[in-house]
Amino acid sequence: MAAPVVLVTSRHAAAVTYEDDSVTTTQHVPALPIRVCVALVEGGLAAGGEICLIRRERDAGAQYSLPGGLLHPDEQVPEGLARELREELGVDVDALPERPRLLWAQDQVTTRPGRPGTFRRLHLVHLLAVDREVRAALPAAELDAEDRTRVVWVTLAEAAGLHLYPPVGPALGGLTGPVADVLLPPVTDRTYAWR
Repeated sequence: MAAPVVLVTSRHAAAVTYEDDSVTTTQHVPALPIRVCVALVEGGLAAGGEICLIRRERDAGAQYSLPGGLLHPDEQVPEGLARELREELGVDVDALPERPRLLWAQDQVTTRPGRPGTFRRLHLVHLLAVDREVRAALPAAELDAEDRTRVVWVTLAEAAGLHLYPPVGPALGGLTGPVADVLLPPVTDRTYAWR
């Protein structure tokens, strides 16, 4: 292959153009940051099933979140989800009998207190059934947290009333089986307040 002569960059990708006019993309940066997260459920979706959440104390009250985080620019969704579960909870997805499956997608367009501009995310919420053995092996706090956290388990019905990020609590509270629509209502300043 010929030597590169031009480096073309944008907020979406960095590409190298070669003398023979071929273009090689070297890094993809999504225009919309993608956050992968998972609802780890023990005991099934029926009454009594419990979900793993990460609890953080904020000045305005407790903030709960589904385990997860942003995809790296070079990651596929399954890889990023596996990495986040390993980093936050020490879970080896490859050792589990089931894989996380996509449950919902939720767009977020909000503002954040003290930060200029619009805050954008696309949340890809997955469901992963775990057994008591996996649950018992989880840490008491998020492993890679920069703040104080606790790993807690609550019923799906209880999750519906919590300040949860992304705000999928009401959808979790009504979850009893396969979902008909994977697209949840968007997260906006009207539907969500930062803590």
